[in-house]
Amino acid sequence: MAKKISVALLFMVFALRFYLSTSESTESHVETPGTIESSILAKTYSVNLNFPRTRNLLTTVECPCPDCSCMTSSIDEKFECPCPDCSCMSDSTKTDVIVQRNYVKCWGFSLSFRKPRKCNVFNCNVKVEDEACELVNGVELSIGDGVDNIDAYLCNAVKNNNGTGILLLSDIFGFEDSSTRDFAYRVACNGYNVLVPDMFRGNPWRKDEPQALFDQWLGSVDKQQVVRDIFTSTKWMANEFVAAGISNKFGVIGFCFGGGLLIDILAQDQGSQFGVGISFYGTRIDLSIASKIEVPLLLIAGDNDPLCPVNVLKEVENNANGSKMVVFEGRGHGFAHRPQSLEDDKDAEEAFLMMRNWLHDGLLSEN
Repeated sequence: MAKKISVALLFMVFALRFYLSTSESTESHVETPGTIESSILAKTYSVNLNFPRTRNLLTTVECPCPDCSCMTSSIDEKFECPCPDCSCMSDSTKTDVIVQRNYVKCWGFSLSFRKPRKCNVFNCNVKVEDEACELVNGVELSIGDGVDNIDAYLCNAVKNNNGTGILLLSDIFGFEDSSTRDFAYRVACNGYNVLVPDMFRGNPWRKDEPQALFDQWLGSVDKQQVVRDIFTSTKWMANEFVAAGISNKFGVIGFCFGGGLLIDILAQDQGSQFGVGISFYGTRIDLSIASKIEVPLLLIAGDNDPLCPVNVLKEVENNANGSKMVVFEGRGHGFAHRPQSLEDDKDAEEAFLMMRNWLHDGLLSEN
């Protein structure tokens, strides 16, 4: 009887030790939501498919492209390569990144143990701290004095703030539009302080206005006043972040109207305050000043967008030093921050990753 009890106790001790070791192993490998991590033996990534309209879809999968070698067969179309600029792209697309559906995607799983290759500015190894989205503040501001006084919205990370300021120039629907603020929120989730100025001084284009009145409204917009207000916003950011020794250079992002105006801003600034720019389907771009841009500029658009012709972006790329054009096949105007379909959602997420890594490389990278 005593022997049986001893055996039972010994078994329980081994079982308890096994349970504790398993728990410790599990706890030591818990993946943080939204974070891209890799182990030495197997490149396993936790990819946050945080689409603008489908948030927090977290799934852990084997990296579809750990060594940037394209898998030719599609195993599961829910998962796509987080490296949009990897070597599976054809030689003809390496100069200007043209993201084409069913052609340059890396699908499937890979069991390669080799170290993942970095993809230049589209580096899939940059950590995403989207779990910090629960700690993002949004506040309405009034900045500037006298005639230069304008309203603005500041969205800043609390948990993982990197001290860097980002100026976000809205489309024609203004700084209070939900799509613009959602985008500002996502950028702030990655550690930034995002300022969205009221470029139209309380008079943006209203979605319920008759289209016949659009030209009249656009004509009422004083572009020079808008530019002055943007530099008022830049001055405020400098006082808040640079003067405090937090941020050296800012980033600027623009959509549509703001994306075209971004070219003017960077050309006038010439690297004084801004260290990097990202223009999403910019409209009414002044090609004559593109050569004055002195900082890395990322141009993102769709090839089905008559408001932002690809040939215009190509001219900017040819003249603006350090610029890069990325064209998404089949996408129209506004797809990155106003997706209208599942296909738009997928490319919007890919464009966001490109933008995020461009900001990281231009503002935070030590290399």
